[in-house]
Amino acid sequence: MGTVLTIVIIVVVVLAAAALLFMYQRRRSGELQQRFGPEYERTLEESGDRRGAERELRSRERRVSRLDIVPLSRGSAAAYEAEWAEVRQSFVDRPAGAVADADRLVLRMMRESGYPVDEFDQRVNDISVDHPEVAAHYRDAHRVAVADSRGEAGTEDLRQAVTAYGQLVDALLHDSAERHTTRPTTAEEQA
Repeated sequence: MGTVLTIVIIVVVVLAAAALLFMYQRRRSGELQQRFGPEYERTLEESGDRRGAERELRSRERRVSRLDIVPLSRGSAAAYEAEWAEVRQSFVDRPAGAVADADRLVLRMMRESGYPVDEFDQRVNDISVDHPEVAAHYRDAHRVAVADSRGEAGTEDLRQAVTAYGQLVDALLHDSAERHTTRPTTAEEQA
């Protein structure tokens, strides 16, 4: 009886450990799905398997946690907000120019916030950690900007690109506004 009881106990312990591991993985998957939203689904589709997609998303989180991402100062946010209004207004007279201006504006805003901006794919992956809801919009806008540089974008495409860039501009400005309403700032931060 002692051997049978030992085997039963070992089997129960192994099954309990497997169940705990399964529950942990499901909880972790659920957290990633909730945090990344549609970016989770896009990464899963691109990867082809859940583990690979989740590994990629956790890698993004680790990378961004090592960056020094800071919200824009009040002064910079105000200047960018005014510049963004000009970009939107300029669309009527020069749609392609507005898209190019929006792309440059977003780059400057991201750079000032601390995002590395050297390579687009890395840039959009980095922004997806803090703003997963706008990553797809940013990809779409950039795709149109590239198509326009080859003369392959229509006016409606350009309009949608400016709108999509606006999603990211708004998110970066929101980070700044949130920072300045949740804690006092020094005179240096206000500049």
